[in-house]
Amino acid sequence: MQFILLTGLSGAGKTTSLRYLEDMGCPYVDNLPPAMVLRFIDLWKEAAPGARTVVLAVDIRSGDLFDAHIVTNVIAAERATGISIQVLFLEASDDALLNRFKETRRDHPLMNQAGDLPRAIALERERLQPLREMADIVVETTGLRPKGLREKLAQVLSLSGEEDPQSIRADLVSFGFKRGIPRDADLVLDVRFLPNPFYIDDIRFQTGLQSGVREYVLGASVTKAFIEKTLDLLLFLLPNYQNEGKRRLVVAIGCTGGAHRSVAISEALGERLRQAGYLTSVQHRDIEHEKENWKHL
Repeated sequence: MQFILLTGLSGAGKTTSLRYLEDMGCPYVDNLPPAMVLRFIDLWKEAAPGARTVVLAVDIRSGDLFDAHIVTNVIAAERATGISIQVLFLEASDDALLNRFKETRRDHPLMNQAGDLPRAIALERERLQPLREMADIVVETTGLRPKGLREKLAQVLSLSGEEDPQSIRADLVSFGFKRGIPRDADLVLDVRFLPNPFYIDDIRFQTGLQSGVREYVLGASVTKAFIEKTLDLLLFLLPNYQNEGKRRLVVAIGCTGGAHRSVAISEALGERLRQAGYLTSVQHRDIEHEKENWKHL
């Protein structure tokens, strides 16, 4: 088991770093008061002894509860028992931090105490100095955009056995337009132009998971052309989204009710994406709703 203690200056990129580490499969706790670090480590060792890497984010946001010396003492004591704790410290230049706070329009955690932003940044540097001196890795984030920071973390962190940081997952979701578009969709495809099985008596009350509907929908020439063109689009988009640091692409595929065409198309595209080597999931949001409606027809 390995622990990463993530700390550093406010505005230096801790949120982006936590998201990256979460995507890597690392559970984390954010804004942990220093006095609770030891308790958390002991609790985690008992509760999840098989976990590989756990992240603890500790910084000035704890307010009066923050004491860097408490953290350094805990780290030293745990390391003496053989526990692996890697301290990752993020920092940036004063000018970069000033610009980031102006862009986000958020207050620095020490603003009220220091009086203005430059003094708040200086005070935070002073309070975090013991942790910086103990840090195993110091990452300077001045000039780094989120993608660059993720790439830098991938270079400096040793997370053997964790998920490949370069992978992207395709999540296909079939749905019915009459119940609304899935809110987390990145792309929405409307397949209501395809032949509708609902008007074929023999397969009206089947779903796109059954052979009758599947053969009817996928056998149409317009469907075959659509699948080929859509697959070309997705195979173009996925690596380019991945290059920008995106880890998950949600593709919502909709028909009228969400039980016939959208289901068959989602399954067909999912199979083709898996064959292309992409980790792919397929979910059908509205099948059960439609089957309940059919009982009343």
